[in-house]
Amino acid sequence: MQSILIVEDRESMADMLRATLEGEGFRAVLAGSASAAFKKLKEEKIDLVLTDLKLPGKSGIEVLKASREDDALRPVIVMTAYGSVEGAVQAMRLGAYDFITKPFDTEHLVLMISRALENQRLMAENAILREELGPRSMPVIIGKSQAITDVAQKLRRVAPVKSTVLLLGDSGTGKELFARAIHYLSPRRDQAFVAINCAAIPERLLESELFGHEKGAFTGADRTKPGKLEIANTGTVFLDEVGELDLSLQAKLLRVLQEGEIERVGGSAPIKIDVRVVAASNKDLEKEVQARNFREDLYYRLNVFPLEIPALRDRREDIPLLAEYFVKKYSAEIKRGEKSLTEEALRALCSYNWKGNVRELENTIERAVILCDGGAIRREHLRLNPGCPVPEPPDPDRPLEEISRQAQRIAETERIRQALAASRGNKTKAAEALRVSYKTLLTKIRDYGLGQ
Repeated sequence: MQSILIVEDRESMADMLRATLEGEGFRAVLAGSASAAFKKLKEEKIDLVLTDLKLPGKSGIEVLKASREDDALRPVIVMTAYGSVEGAVQAMRLGAYDFITKPFDTEHLVLMISRALENQRLMAENAILREELGPRSMPVIIGKSQAITDVAQKLRRVAPVKSTVLLLGDSGTGKELFARAIHYLSPRRDQAFVAINCAAIPERLLESELFGHEKGAFTGADRTKPGKLEIANTGTVFLDEVGELDLSLQAKLLRVLQEGEIERVGGSAPIKIDVRVVAASNKDLEKEVQARNFREDLYYRLNVFPLEIPALRDRREDIPLLAEYFVKKYSAEIKRGEKSLTEEALRALCSYNWKGNVRELENTIERAVILCDGGAIRREHLRLNPGCPVPEPPDPDRPLEEISRQAQRIAETERIRQALAASRGNKTKAAEALRVSYKTLLTKIRDYGLGQ
């Protein structure tokens, strides 16, 4: 039986919620304040938290933070009687699964809770978004780290709506993979998904590629050609490296987002389209705006729902899972028999500085599968650059099953160092940036030897 912690100071409301949830087969645990909720989280196994935003003493936001610190995968649903956009937005940014405004339909609440618990179950698996989506299997997003599960939760939240999504992150993190996941988890999944790399097409051709052209619009235009945006009508278009668009094309893209219409090169009449835009950039678009290389109004149109894709260095504990997945994938594709990584090879992968992120790891595994004649992929098959190890490689005496935990320690150590540097040694500010309690930060600084 799954347990739900109800944090509500009004006794009549708490009793109604308890009766409703127990009637649906859940175990209800009541807390009348944030401090009582903190105690319940420590004493009992809680699968989901349902908390009022306004509580005596500390608020529901504090309950959310405490739950996230205790278990990052535990869903939290926030209730508010005020329909406060600010409070709801803050809760969502801090990792709440959803919010609901009082008074609400209890059937709606039960449905929301059921979906949240199902979402939690899916994220607890090693492979996130594993469903067979469409006629082809969508590439899976592998990982169990907090960094990747946080992204998956936000992705599932935004996928069903039309809002524009801006994917940010280093090259090689798999932004197109996440864009495809957004499309296939949306109501548009049966329509076209059209990807275009704005940096890979010559500037003189990019306008025609995006918006299409009429016959005779320019030399060589011997027929009318629809552009990628028109082809994606009723579906999704993924604009990779959107920061590479020149200012004139940025103005035309802004019109698509504002008016839902395009105009072909050489055309005289606008064409209405209904397209969901997912954009990506590894440039800092805010700096590009300040440098007048990118339109501010377009930036805000694209940045409705920003989603930061973590670099592999920030999800190092996922390397063993990713490596195993790619070994199976390329062993099947190349058809040279089943292969597996030796302990030495896996340790080498976990201690390597993946500047090219997941793309570099995948290429490394594909090459190793080709080079390996037997069933065991050894370190020499990886052909790793000896100049790119991480500063603290895993202890070779540790058993294989502890590799991911050590990788997580390496990643946490680096994040703490960066936060302390950014806050100039102010541990309170560093703890806020890392979204952990001050006590937790002090404990990790001591355990990782960072205070010396």
